[in-house]
Amino acid sequence: MIGVGVVGYGYWGPNLVRNFAETPGSRVVAVSDLSPERLQRVTHRYPGVATTTDADALITNPAVDAVVIATPVATHFDLAMRALTAGKHVWVEKPLAATSDEARRLRDEAATRRRVLMVDHTFVYTGAVRKIGELVRAGALGDLYYYDSVRVNLGLFQYDVDVMWDLAVHDLSIMDYVLDARPRAVSALGSAHVPGRTANVAYLTCLFEDSLIAHFHVNWLAPVKVRRTLIGGDKQMIVFDDLEPSEKVRVYDKGITVDPGLEGRHEMLVSYRTGDMWAPQLDATEALSGAARDFLGSIDTGDEPITSGAVGLRVVRLLEAATESMRHQGQLIEVDLTEAGE
Repeated sequence: MIGVGVVGYGYWGPNLVRNFAETPGSRVVAVSDLSPERLQRVTHRYPGVATTTDADALITNPAVDAVVIATPVATHFDLAMRALTAGKHVWVEKPLAATSDEARRLRDEAATRRRVLMVDHTFVYTGAVRKIGELVRAGALGDLYYYDSVRVNLGLFQYDVDVMWDLAVHDLSIMDYVLDARPRAVSALGSAHVPGRTANVAYLTCLFEDSLIAHFHVNWLAPVKVRRTLIGGDKQMIVFDDLEPSEKVRVYDKGITVDPGLEGRHEMLVSYRTGDMWAPQLDATEALSGAARDFLGSIDTGDEPITSGAVGLRVVRLLEAATESMRHQGQLIEVDLTEAGE
């Protein structure tokens, strides 16, 4: 039985405690939070779980084998490093750290101490994203042309990160899981419309070695909520709408066919192909439950979790490059993700 300690019982903490409490093979030993009122809610719902306002007391608790961190981004590195050096396995809320240097140090520390380091990119564990990854890796879409994502809504404004680090982190982690290719450069533009706050609308473009291009639109000031991704290939195309109640993933047999004209390749003929649409059956298991099982399974086996520290480092490096690009009005910033590992 793996003893779990959760640091942070704010917005996401209750979901983490519930899932680890319900997942076979784990037991929530303790919860830490700076708010006594939040800790009272823990005691009311989980009478057997110890509570403390001192995160260090939780980290050094000998009954805690794994520390789950759900605190503001600026605290991720310090808490995770303290847990790793205490010999604990570590789960960190997205993004893994505030800088790529911090993320790299956490990844290396976990490897040195042979401890599991996992970042909570929850969307990767949804049935929809897993199915999309399966289809792409099986070659169902053929050669990929583009990856286009929109994630917008009205609020919630974050005080510690901008809209890119809050929303685009989800889509970058999904892209990292779905695609085998890694971006070689990024360009980003963003704007802040609330005085004294960070960017609330942003556009990020990722360029790859071939003609594949990825684009992300994130916004805290949209009048409607949109969670839609389009992936186009030369064989088939996918529409992923996370707000759809049933058919979240739709696969379209649509595209173009290019043939040389009578005068040769200088006059290419483009014809349109329109075929069927189908919606695959998706696993309805709660994504966070799947993530918890992956984390606990990695502790048992020693294998890397799907959203490992290396994945977290790649995503943070892209966000860091996007931030640099925004500071320079969309300047193209080259990125090298090979150091993060495949």
